[in-house]
Amino acid sequence: MRISAYRKAHFNAAHRLHLPDLTDAENHDLFGACSNPLFHGHNYDLTVKVTGEVDPRTGFLIDLKILKDYIRDHVEKVFDHKNINLEVEEFTDNKLNPTAENICYVIWQRLRKVLDQKYELTVRLYETPRNFVEYPA
Repeated sequence: MRISAYRKAHFNAAHRLHLPDLTDAENHDLFGACSNPLFHGHNYDLTVKVTGEVDPRTGFLIDLKILKDYIRDHVEKVFDHKNINLEVEEFTDNKLNPTAENICYVIWQRLRKVLDQKYELTVRLYETPRNFVEYPA
């Protein structure tokens, strides 16, 4: 039986959207208030979807405690109460602009590394209750 299981999580983080080759005024024109040089924050909500075959012996697709631990160790501990631009490796030194799209993809990459390859993985990240992104689309 093929099925999907979901786990929700939450973290709070600050970030600044900007391109280092632009002036503050140009960044403001492009990103608005999100380019504030002193950063701004969000209460992010995360939904992780795992899809695959149910183990006929256990009746589980995946032990949700294991998925919870992966999310805690590889997402929440990394992002929660952090300044994404300054404290999350993938975004430091302007490697990536911490848009919701890029944050979602980084979370997917981090979970993909630890999750058994037999599972399909989808990450949905809510930056606000009305704005969210999903990878893969």
